[in-house]
Amino acid sequence: MSITSNKKAFHDYFIEERIEAGIVLEGWEVKAIREGRANLKDTYVIIRNGELFLLGGNISPLLSASTHVKPDAMRTRKLLLKAEEISKLIGKVEQKGFTLIPLDFHYTRGRIKCEIALGKGKQDHDKRDSLKDKEWQREKQRVISDFNRRS
Repeated sequence: MSITSNKKAFHDYFIEERIEAGIVLEGWEVKAIREGRANLKDTYVIIRNGELFLLGGNISPLLSASTHVKPDAMRTRKLLLKAEEISKLIGKVEQKGFTLIPLDFHYTRGRIKCEIALGKGKQDHDKRDSLKDKEWQREKQRVISDFNRRS
């Protein structure tokens, strides 16, 4: 079940491969994500010292957060993957020109996970083609539904 998704990622990148990663969160962040206060727009993944980190993700703290916790909505969060998965991702990012993009937060067996993807950036003409295809699919569905209503 998806909590929040990064819709801009599909507009800006060709998604090649998807990977589910754990994410290191503090208690207040888990509560805020469960309330739907996470935003993945303008979020990206970096590789530092052989580890993956989520940068730019905004998790707005709840108003009822504890008084002894100082929430940082934009802090860097570590992503959890096996060492062999990380090395495979590092190789693809460095050699083939891929980018790591977070796609969504979702639940897996009661835990919050982050789905990341290997993507290649789209050019402007690719974005226009994608938009044209999407509009054509929408128009086609509308025509089919109108035809079914009249029958």
